[in-house]
Amino acid sequence: MNIKFSRRRFLATGAGALGAIAMPHLSRAADRPAVTHGVQAGDGTVDGGVVWARADRPAQMLVEVATTESFKDARALPPIAALPESDFTAKMLIENLPGGQDIFYRVRFRDLSHGAIEGESVVGRFRTAPADRRDVSFVWGGDVAGQGWGINPDDGGMLTFSAMRKHRPDFFLHSGDTIYADGPIASEVKLADGKIWKNVTIPEKTKVAETLDEYRAAHKYNLTDDNLRAFNAEVPIFVQWDDHEVTNNWSLSKELPAAYKVRDISLLAARAGRAFHEMYPMRESITEPGRVYRQISYGPHLDVFVLDERSYRGPNGANLETAYGPASYFLGPDQIAWLKRGLLNSRATWKVIASDMPISLVVSDTPKGGSEAIAQGDGPVRGREFEIADILRFIKMAPISNTVWLTADVHYAAAHYYDPNKAQFQEFEPFWEFVSGPLHAGTFGPNALDNTFGPEVRFIKAPGKGNQNLPPSAGMQFFGHVKIDGASGQMTVTLRDRADVALWSTTLDPKQS
Repeated sequence: MNIKFSRRRFLATGAGALGAIAMPHLSRAADRPAVTHGVQAGDGTVDGGVVWARADRPAQMLVEVATTESFKDARALPPIAALPESDFTAKMLIENLPGGQDIFYRVRFRDLSHGAIEGESVVGRFRTAPADRRDVSFVWGGDVAGQGWGINPDDGGMLTFSAMRKHRPDFFLHSGDTIYADGPIASEVKLADGKIWKNVTIPEKTKVAETLDEYRAAHKYNLTDDNLRAFNAEVPIFVQWDDHEVTNNWSLSKELPAAYKVRDISLLAARAGRAFHEMYPMRESITEPGRVYRQISYGPHLDVFVLDERSYRGPNGANLETAYGPASYFLGPDQIAWLKRGLLNSRATWKVIASDMPISLVVSDTPKGGSEAIAQGDGPVRGREFEIADILRFIKMAPISNTVWLTADVHYAAAHYYDPNKAQFQEFEPFWEFVSGPLHAGTFGPNALDNTFGPEVRFIKAPGKGNQNLPPSAGMQFFGHVKIDGASGQMTVTLRDRADVALWSTTLDPKQS
């Protein structure tokens, strides 16, 4: 459930209203509704953001917002319901807050049937986007709890989130595979050296997710990790999805493995989509309920274009079409038109295109063969590459300056520089694509590189052949860190591992349009 809260009401609701909310009068915590999986904020802009929490029973979510950590100036916001229909989740869109400001919030729940019974508060924070040209920083990555590598307390849990948190970024761009709905979590996994990896387990993760509750449980499993909950309380999220929120390599042609009793991929995707939207603090689209793609403006220096490369793609196939049509859809015509409009109208210094899959790394749809991503091998533009060629040509002709592509998906870190002079298709200006992840999953790669758009590998960190699916304890977990200098507009991109070691970095100078 969503509610908007205007600046007028924010300012008008004074200490009297705050004082009218009764403090808990029961001593036993079990008698009071609880925040079950921490708090999250997301999709922050210059004047607001979305706050999320989940209760353990039917309840009202009570949110207080302040511009100081002491909550001296706190204002109480109108309560909203957390009901069984949404798995007791609730999110509130708070608007018209001051720009460039640390916003502190605390959330508690009031029993829906017994209004005098309230639970303990959980505190979070987020920073609204700047109205002026101050420094901006953010982190990005994808792939969480994949390949059976779950929460292992002996290994410290999901440590990459602790490393990212130390940078105090303005936000976190989650590039997808937020869960592995198709990946059961066993209690123990034997490692190559004979040691045992021990997972925290829950009943719902002993099998592939098929029901709505099983999809919900996969998200809730991740939120039992201490590192992730602490990160969420301090760093707002801009989230997108990829395939594993539903099942591996899903498209309309997906042939489900025998593990699935539900054989309808569209039904699974619908259930997965509902769980995804319930579990994250996303701004919801009235135009198209359930839409993932959206533009988030984060001050004068940055616009983020969050893509959805799952919902509108054609069936996975050979990806060798010689003309553009439904079989070669990846983003689809409507989303491409939206992206072009957004890029053309953007006045931000940098336009970050958040792609849940890389442009030129070949990702096969095994075991049946065919293509899961955009690339399919060297040569001229074919299949899904027609959409990328169209976008790159548009960026050149408009012209639009300072586009950067960020992605994950392939479970290793890389930096690719795209040079039209080395490409089969040459109607574009040079640009960068940066790859990070996994955040907490098996490490793979490297993948083959398709030369259609002339990518050059400027950096790579991958385990190599014969050394695939490394556990998080091997240390090859990666995230990206972006800093934009407020004065110069320079963008510095650094690829780091879970120990927070800077592996590679480059600084990009903005071009004048």
